[in-house]
Amino acid sequence: MARDPGAFAGTVIVNRHENPPLALQALRQQMPIAGKAAYFDHAAVSPLPEPTRQAVRAWVDQAACQAVLSWNEWAGNVEKVRDQAASMLGATAEEIAFVPNTSSGIELVAEGFPWQDGDNVVTLANEFPSNLYPWMNLEDRGVETRRVPVDAIAPDLDRLLEACDDRTRLITVSWISFCTGWRLDIASIVEQAHRRGILVFLDAIQGLGVFPLDVQSVEVDFLAADGHKWLLAPEGAGIFYLRREHLQLLRPLGAGWNSVEHANQFDRIEWRPRGTAARYEGGSQNMVGITALGASLQLLADCGLSAGSSELATRVLDITDHACQRLEQIGATIASRREGEGRSGIVAFDLPGKNLPAVRRHCLQKNIVLSCRNGLLRISPHAYVDEEDISRLIDALCDN
Repeated sequence: MARDPGAFAGTVIVNRHENPPLALQALRQQMPIAGKAAYFDHAAVSPLPEPTRQAVRAWVDQAACQAVLSWNEWAGNVEKVRDQAASMLGATAEEIAFVPNTSSGIELVAEGFPWQDGDNVVTLANEFPSNLYPWMNLEDRGVETRRVPVDAIAPDLDRLLEACDDRTRLITVSWISFCTGWRLDIASIVEQAHRRGILVFLDAIQGLGVFPLDVQSVEVDFLAADGHKWLLAPEGAGIFYLRREHLQLLRPLGAGWNSVEHANQFDRIEWRPRGTAARYEGGSQNMVGITALGASLQLLADCGLSAGSSELATRVLDITDHACQRLEQIGATIASRREGEGRSGIVAFDLPGKNLPAVRRHCLQKNIVLSCRNGLLRISPHAYVDEEDISRLIDALCDN
C-alpha cells in the first residue's frame, strides 16, 4: 500500500522507558492473560485483571448463597463505584450515571435532547457506527446529521467547525479513532464549539482508562464509555457523564422505579425525577458488572490514572512507539500518525503483499491477539504489554 504523504506521517520514536514504573510492572502480574498470550486487542475487548475476576467471583458467591440479603451491600457498592468514576473524570458523583454500553449513553442525548425541526448535529464521517446511527435516526424528526469527510488520518478540525451553522446544536466525536488511533484535541474542539454556542458529546471508549481527562478543565458537555476496552472491565457496565447544568436539558429516558427521588418507596407513585444523573438509570442495575468495573477502576487508579495525569498513558505511548519501530524494520507500513499529542494506544499498519486476514489467523494460532479493521491490521496494547510481547508479534509476522 503506497503511503500518501498528505495523509500519513512518518513514525516518530520518542525516548521510551526501558522499564515501566514499578506500579505498571505490578499491573502485568495482575493480568492472567499475560501468561498465556501476547494481547494486542484492547481496542476491541479487554481481558479482565485478577482483582476484577475475584470481585466477580465474590459477588456470584453472595448472589448464590445470600441473594437479597446482600442487596443493600451491593447498592452501597454501586455508589462507591460512582464516586470512583467521578474521581477519574474530575466530575461529581451527581454527574455520573451507569449505562450498559456506550450506545446507550449516546442514546440518552440523541433521544432526550430538545430538538427542533431544522436543527443539526455535526460529526466526522469515519466515526464508529455507535456514534452515527443514533443521530442519523433523528432524520424523521427534522434533525440533520452532517458527516464531515475525513481525507487524512488527522481530521481537519477547521472543516468540522465550518460545517456548523446557527442551527447546529451538538458536535459529537470520538476521542480516539477506532480504526486509525488518532487522538483528537478535545479541549480545542470544546472551546471553539462553546464559543459558537454548540454543545459537545464525547465518545470516550477508546481513551478512557489510559489517557487522563478532567472534565472541569476540558468542559465536555456529555460523555459515554463502556468498560470493556481500556478500562479493563467487562461488557455491560459503562459510564455516562453530563455536566450538572444540563440535567434539566435532557428528557429522562427509560424511566423506572430507580429514576425518582423516592426510589425505594414502591407504594408512592409521584413523578419526581432524581436531581442527579442517576435519573437515567431506570430500573435494576447491573450489580455484578458495576462491581467488576469498580475493581478495575481501583486497579487503574493504583497504577497512576487520575483526571489530571496518567503513568499508564506514558507507558502505552512508549510501547506503541517501540512496536512501530519494530514493525517498520520488517517492512510494515504504519498507517497511524505517530507524532505529538495525536498518538494513542491504537496502531494500524499494512504488510504489503500479505493477506492480512490470513496473517491475523496465523497470529491467533500462536496466541498473539490483534485485529483487522478497515483493510489494515490493528494493534492496541495496554500498559502491561512488554517488549517480549512485541518480539512475539514480530516473529509471528515474519514467519507467516
